[in-house]
Amino acid sequence: MQTAQRNSLRLLQWMMAAALALPLALFVFASAMSWISISEAADREIQRTLDVAHEHALKVFETIDRGLAEVTEVVRGMGDADIGAREKSLHERLRQVAMALPQVKSVWVFDANGRALVNSLVQPAPDVDFSDRDYFRIHAQGDIGTYIGEVLTPRPPYQGSRFFSVGRRRNGDDGSFAGVIQASVLPEYFENFYARIGREPGSFLALIRTDGAVLAHFPAVGHDVRFQPSGPLGRQIVASPEAGTMTIQSPADGIERRMRYQRLAEYPVYVSAGLETSAIQSRWMSTMAQHLIFGIPATALLFGLLALAFRRTQRLQEEANRRIEAEEALRHGQRLEALGQLTGGVAHDFNNLLTVIRASVDMLRRPDLPEPRRQRYIDAISNTVNRAAKLTNQLLAFARRQTLKPEVFDACQNVRTLSEMIATLIGARIEITAQVPDETCLVNADAGQFETAIINMAVNARDAMDGVGRLTIAVRAVDRLPSATSTPPNSPGHVAVSVTDTGVGIPQELFGRIFEPFYTTKEVGHGTGLGLSQVFGFAKQSGGEVTVTSEVGKGATFTLYLPRVVGGHGARAQRTEDAPSVDRTNASVLIVEDNAEVGKFAADTLTQLGCTCVLVDNATHALEELAVDADRFDLVFTDVVMPGMSGIELAEEIRRQRLDLPIVLASGYSQVLSQQGSGGFELLQKPYSAEQLARVLHKATRSRRLKRDQAPAE
Repeated sequence: MQTAQRNSLRLLQWMMAAALALPLALFVFASAMSWISISEAADREIQRTLDVAHEHALKVFETIDRGLAEVTEVVRGMGDADIGAREKSLHERLRQVAMALPQVKSVWVFDANGRALVNSLVQPAPDVDFSDRDYFRIHAQGDIGTYIGEVLTPRPPYQGSRFFSVGRRRNGDDGSFAGVIQASVLPEYFENFYARIGREPGSFLALIRTDGAVLAHFPAVGHDVRFQPSGPLGRQIVASPEAGTMTIQSPADGIERRMRYQRLAEYPVYVSAGLETSAIQSRWMSTMAQHLIFGIPATALLFGLLALAFRRTQRLQEEANRRIEAEEALRHGQRLEALGQLTGGVAHDFNNLLTVIRASVDMLRRPDLPEPRRQRYIDAISNTVNRAAKLTNQLLAFARRQTLKPEVFDACQNVRTLSEMIATLIGARIEITAQVPDETCLVNADAGQFETAIINMAVNARDAMDGVGRLTIAVRAVDRLPSATSTPPNSPGHVAVSVTDTGVGIPQELFGRIFEPFYTTKEVGHGTGLGLSQVFGFAKQSGGEVTVTSEVGKGATFTLYLPRVVGGHGARAQRTEDAPSVDRTNASVLIVEDNAEVGKFAADTLTQLGCTCVLVDNATHALEELAVDADRFDLVFTDVVMPGMSGIELAEEIRRQRLDLPIVLASGYSQVLSQQGSGGFELLQKPYSAEQLARVLHKATRSRRLKRDQAPAE
């Protein structure tokens, strides 16, 4: 039970751990899947934004290209003097082109020395040298088509917003360098557009030259920004020059972003879009927070319920343990009470027996005692000893320590024979009915103990009927024992012998005590309370069971179950062996007995029968005597319970040494004998009489003589 309690608490602890670990594991798994999903969604969002920004930038630069182409056509074939002569009309024309392009701040025409011939801002154009600007120097070196310059600050006297240039080379009629046609583009135009399409928190858009210079940046920054060609973006562009995706820390503001770039066709410019990683993480955390809003209370509730169940179970088990301890204390007290009752009963009965023996001995000591009275006192002592031995056997039977001699016999035949004996025992006013089937019901048990058990149940029934009523003894074969019993099943089944009376019956509350030794409801002097105890012990030791059913006022039924035997076993005939006469013999006997008085009694008895005896007090000395000359002995008579080597171990050692000696064991009680039997050796129960000792001696020596006579001559 305590193991089951520990297992239930351990199970609740595992459930509590699982109530935390499982949601945590699910949360971790959901977090990973959510992060992957949100990251993929962010990449798709970045790609959509990039597509819009890329399409817009392409259209803007194509529009600027068409405006520059228009200006090129206007000044085609004109020299610097012609342009100067027509500066006013050309200024107006350039102003119209610039006004038609909202992304363009101004349009310029430069001569070969870097001075403005005409522009869309002012007329006449100031005499300022622009030959140091990158958009001029690059075209002076050669014709590279459309060139996009860095972000620049207007040079005085010009003012206004910063710009980057988009320019073309202006060639003379002979193909020589004649100057530059340039449009100043406003970065803020792109940044304003990016602000409209990048409304999501953490959005990022940029227009970047192939050398890493940033032309437009959203969110806007107040300084020049450049991605180094040797940096992460530069290396990624080298690896994927058309498009790519990466996570990078921006040099503009130091913020880490998830970014995708794509080159603008035919232009040395990349359009880039992205999201701050913190914004992506915020989306993920917001999603997970929604799970936590429901998950944490549910997990806490489940854990709390399990913790409450664990605590309640723990308290219940503590209460159960306290109750078990109290019940164990009660049972211990009851056991002490039962032990006291048993001790008192044994003391009472043995004191009665000892009183008879003591009184008889005192009377035998009187010198003037007549012979008839002397013989009567001797008989009283003998009968009292037999009663004491019977009392001891009943106690051993209840304790299942009795040495049984199991044999296969027919329970039906034994019950038929016992019915006649029981009729004489219980009186003529009780009607006896025997319900015995014609078929044989073989059992493997001690036949003597079986007869004693049936007689004890019959006597108990007689007392319950107060000498008047009907007693029924029934024998039947059953497949299984009653379900309430704890005896292991026997595959051939059991034989049930029931004794039913019509007496006063047994109250239900007494069922648990009726088999206790010395417990009886009879008046003082009308029973010892050992009869049913013998039945109980005999049934248990034989591998059977005894049950009782009763109803107050309607009698009781005691049923003895014994293991059934089937197959080729034959029932032994009833023991009718005649006792050998107690004649004198010349046998030599080795007596092994650790009790000096018992050993002297056995030696004196055997000496009176004409035997030669050697008495030793332990098995070691016995083996030493046999080692000297085993042939001088005709019999070994040994006690079972001795210090050191037991009598059974001595007998087995003699057999192991192949000594041809009969062995007789003597024992008042031995746990080994009660559990394993006598091992095939002859057994004499203590207390034994001189007559019993003589019979065993004659039986053993006669068996040895028969073996020697039947042995073939050499």
